[in-house]
Order: sequence, then structure tokens, then C-alpha cells
Amino acid sequence: MRIKAIREDRGYSQERLAELARLHRTYVGGVERGERNVSLLNIWRIAEALKIGPSELFAAPDGEATPAVSRSRGSASALKRKGR
Repeated sequence: MRIKAIREDRGYSQERLAELARLHRTYVGGVERGERNVSLLNIWRIAEALKIGPSELFAAPDGEATPAVSRSRGSASALKRKGR
């Protein structure tokens, strides 16, 4: 997610963003560092505080949508062991 870049563009500190989004300051820092799983409600709150749509948090810096990430059920070696 692009929270930190957008926050800094707006001139907000983590504390100010947290206040506007009604979240704790340390939670916002954890989200920015990718240490926290973010609920849809909190994505909405952060986007609203930044005055953007939630999808913009996931857009590439040039404004294009980021490609979807394909997730498999297990590692390649585990699939090989299963004969797939």
C-alpha cells in the first residue's frame, strides 16, 4: 500500500493521519511498514483521512493499477512432492 507516500505528500505526520482516521499512531506506523493486517474498515478510514478513494492506496505511483498477485496453495516444492 502507498499510505506513507501519500501521507507525506499531504504533509501529515503519522500522528495527524492517525487522528484524522480515528486510529492509534502506532497502528498507522505498523501498517506503513507492512507489519499489520488492515481491515477493510481501516483501509476506508485511512483513505477518507487522506481524501482519496480506497483503491488509490493500492495504485502504482504512476496512477496505474498494480497487477493482481497470484497466490498458490503451497510452495512449488510441496506441489512437486504431491505429484502436481
